[in-house]
Amino acid sequence: MPILIVLVALAALVAVGYVTIYNGIVTKSNRCDNAWETIDAQLQRRNDLIPNLVSTVQGYAKHESETFAMVTNARAAVANAATPEAKMEASGELSQALTHLFAVAEAYPELKANTNFQQLQADLTDTENKISYARMSFNDCVLEYNNAVTTFPGSLVAGSRFPRRQGFVVADEANRQAPSVQF
Repeated sequence: MPILIVLVALAALVAVGYVTIYNGIVTKSNRCDNAWETIDAQLQRRNDLIPNLVSTVQGYAKHESETFAMVTNARAAVANAATPEAKMEASGELSQALTHLFAVAEAYPELKANTNFQQLQADLTDTENKISYARMSFNDCVLEYNNAVTTFPGSLVAGSRFPRRQGFVVADEANRQAPSVQF
């Protein structure tokens, strides 16, 4: 009889441990999803600001059509990206294109003095900062999740139901470099 009680208690302890670990992994997975949704919301905010910014700059720099096309195409790529990885890559390209757009604006003092442009630039800079912070938060969530599913005993509970996640990385090394803009 005492052996039966010990076995039942041990089984209950193992079951409680399994459920606790499983729920911890699910919670971490949900945090990763939430962190990605935060990035996605900021990317959408940036996409909503860009048409106004481009049209303001176009009014002053009509001959910069290549830069405008680059920004427009990069914005469309972010909007049409189907996976988080594709959205991350497209977002990096859009950031690069926006850097070119702001470099073009530097050549037009009257544009830089335009209140509408200044407000749009400030809003976009604020959004870029929020995106950067959200990416760091996402990477932290992914790290915590990946640690939970790859370390013992979490790896036993996770099995193949909870695969490792990919954090935000810059896929194209060119996006790490400051653009070279010449007039």
